[in-house]
Amino acid sequence: MERGKRKVMGMCAAVAAAVVLAAAPVTAGSNDSKVVASGGPYKLTLKEFNEQVNSLPPQMRMAIMQNAELKKTFLERWVQITLLGMKARDMGLDKNPEVKKRIEDLKNSLLAQELYRREIEPKTKKVNEAEIKKYYAEHKDEFAEPEMVKARHILVRVKDSKDQKSWKAARKKLLEIKKKIDKGADFAEMAKQFSEDPGSKDRGGDLGYFPKGRMVKSFETAAFSLKKGEVSDLVKTPFGYHLIKVEDRKPGSTKSLDQVRRQIEEKLVKEKQREAVESMIAALKKKYSVKMNTKLLEESSSASPHGGMGMK
Repeated sequence: MERGKRKVMGMCAAVAAAVVLAAAPVTAGSNDSKVVASGGPYKLTLKEFNEQVNSLPPQMRMAIMQNAELKKTFLERWVQITLLGMKARDMGLDKNPEVKKRIEDLKNSLLAQELYRREIEPKTKKVNEAEIKKYYAEHKDEFAEPEMVKARHILVRVKDSKDQKSWKAARKKLLEIKKKIDKGADFAEMAKQFSEDPGSKDRGGDLGYFPKGRMVKSFETAAFSLKKGEVSDLVKTPFGYHLIKVEDRKPGSTKSLDQVRRQIEEKLVKEKQREAVESMIAALKKKYSVKMNTKLLEESSSASPHGGMGMK
């Protein structure tokens, strides 16, 4: 609980700091809502408190709204940041050129977020059924699920691939194991006893489900040629000799539109938002005559004795 609380409060600190930097003292006539905290010329109403909490990521928001102690801690954090902010003003830090520049950057960041929330999101949050169907029809390959097999294996390793005696010994050992399996020995138990694959030995050689392209070619060819329940002959790979047992197969398929509708909708919304932002940025660049000297950045990076940006 304490660890989760610290994580939430880390986010609280960032949010509270941003809010205080962007805030201005509350003026007369703004006390219509109930005040939950105040310090000097600053007051925080219940409405403003809830707005700050609602601006957090969903997981953080839920944690605070469902826990009275976290609400109090969040409020205390606002008080602490506000008091420290006032102390900084008393020291004249808000007049420091470097600090003023950083405050302006924070304001721009907050204003950009608010612009996005008010101008971009409302105009891009809806996707109609025709758009969803069109995307699905044109991108079915994105929703294809490959054929898969679930298999176990027993590996007898060959440490020196150039040593033919090692290959013969490995083959002989695995043939003896196969004879036991052919006579009814449990494949998984044999794998636990004899397999030399440390990654699957303790699980009875279980490799789980895998598609084509995941395993060594000779291993894959053998596995996908087997029927459910079948055990392979000896299969040679660069690692040694294997026995493979296929326990299940899943044919390739494509998810239905209903299964991926929500996924497509979210993707299209994000795409619309990206296009809207890019369009707005392009227009603003023309309006404000933006210039970017990327060459200077490259030169600065090259000139830095530590290979960094070489900038303060």
